[in-house]
Amino acid sequence: MRRQLLTALRVTLALLALTCVVYPLAVWGVGRIAFRHQADGSFVSAGGRVVGSRLIGQTWADADGNPLRQYFQPRPSAAGDGYDPKSSSGSNLGPSNPKLLAAVADRVVAYRALNGLAADVAVPVDAVTASGSGLDPDISVANAFDQAPRVARARGVSEASVVALVRSHTSGRPLGMLGEEAVNVLQLNLALDAETR
Repeated sequence: MRRQLLTALRVTLALLALTCVVYPLAVWGVGRIAFRHQADGSFVSAGGRVVGSRLIGQTWADADGNPLRQYFQPRPSAAGDGYDPKSSSGSNLGPSNPKLLAAVADRVVAYRALNGLAADVAVPVDAVTASGSGLDPDISVANAFDQAPRVARARGVSEASVVALVRSHTSGRPLGMLGEEAVNVLQLNLALDAETR
């Protein structure tokens, strides 16, 4: 019995060292060497200062919370007070929950009003629903195209030039087959600022 207990203790200590020390250090080391930018948070800089991360969405609104018309707007966030990484979560409301249905209906009306769309125009689902994490930095290409005329008018530039920027900032499907094409809002808005100054 004593021999079995000692063997079990040795195996437990060996697995503890392997899974709690060796493996995490190996993953950390590979991340620091092969994926340095991503391991540091994928920060994006503009004008010599960090303005965000390409992995976490952020709001583009004035001090009163109104969307800035000259910028593309992200999808809604359920993370705290809008894109708070310390409160990452979805709304946890089911698809038939009256609160979610009312919120989506209100967002549809607000989206159409902001972008000057007719009442019968279909609204992309990502424009009116939050992601599971509440931190999604990307929007669909359809959402970006719906917003392009408003952004062009607000900036006093041609719609074609804004659409060209959307196309150049559209990322393909991961591994060529997963998910959908997407547009990173932070990178697109920074490119807009660089082009229209």
